[in-house]
Amino acid sequence: MKKKLMAVLLAGAMVFSMVACGGSDNSAETTTDNGASASTTEETTDNSEIKIGLITDVGGVNDGSFNQSAWEGLQRAQADLGIEVNYLESKTDSDYTPNIEQFMDEEYDLIICVGYQLADALRNAAEANPDQKFAIIDDSSCSDLDNVSCLMFKQEQASYLVGYVAGLTTESNTVGFVLGMETEVMNQFGYGYCAGVLDANPDATILQTNANTFSKPEDGKTAANAMITNNADVIFHAAGGTGLGVIQACQEAGIKAIGVDSDQSAVAPDTVITSAMKRVDNAVYDSAKSITEGSYAAGVVTYDLSMGGVDIAPTTDLLSDDVIAAVNEVKEKILSGDVVVPATKDEFEAKYGDVYTLDDK
Repeated sequence: MKKKLMAVLLAGAMVFSMVACGGSDNSAETTTDNGASASTTEETTDNSEIKIGLITDVGGVNDGSFNQSAWEGLQRAQADLGIEVNYLESKTDSDYTPNIEQFMDEEYDLIICVGYQLADALRNAAEANPDQKFAIIDDSSCSDLDNVSCLMFKQEQASYLVGYVAGLTTESNTVGFVLGMETEVMNQFGYGYCAGVLDANPDATILQTNANTFSKPEDGKTAANAMITNNADVIFHAAGGTGLGVIQACQEAGIKAIGVDSDQSAVAPDTVITSAMKRVDNAVYDSAKSITEGSYAAGVVTYDLSMGGVDIAPTTDLLSDDVIAAVNEVKEKILSGDVVVPATKDEFEAKYGDVYTLDDK
């Protein structure tokens, strides 16, 4: 028995020696804090026990826009980082609190709330559970809390670019804008869009409607049809699921539509000429990655054009070369600071006057 034990120990020592001497194929060179090189052995981090949950607003996870983009970002994080992910849909605002509570009961490491409408429910939960980490998209009212990361965007920059497209491509000199809900954050879409339209085409008329909902395509379709009746031939929506109705109305009328949040060209390839990209997916991915890296931080993170957080959609099949060139030129002007896109009512009216006037549906 002693001989067998000795043989096992010797075999183990030989294996260890072989690994120590011949393991160069599995080593990686890293840089230490002081810049010196050090050889380390690669190790795959096991993140399988990390759980991150997403709570949608009433638009739902298949809204083709805001919520869907967020969920796609979390799914990408799952594939890349090996984490466990899940989502809960909110059918009404009364679902926000129980959905948050469900993920807390199931001990999720990070709970991501999609949209400012969840802010009150999130604040109540975050204050009562200081050890629970949260993130919220499009709201900074909870930035004073040590366990809430607020993911914000310069959406006015993206909407300015699609407004510029609308101003250049309209043939009737009348374009439209359908908003899902009038708030300080959502109005930034409108300020940017109207500014872009007017900078590209000072003679353009902009029809504007507040649908007062993110979850009713039929209301979006009604609003768009009213604009079409009034000669609009390009309509931009920032209305989540409601905006799918806007696109449908444009498709049926044979006019141009502009999508939002994600590249919505797939919704109607012959109708959606571009989209105001708001990379919610990237922000969600970054938040998930911060949990795996131990780098999660509370406070406000703002994604802009320079960070790739907002942009115009990459699909340009329905745009002329001249329009693409003009948009790329104005994009460079935004990046250089030569063009400053208005983000507030005062900033907008200082240059364009009182032309941002939403009619409630």
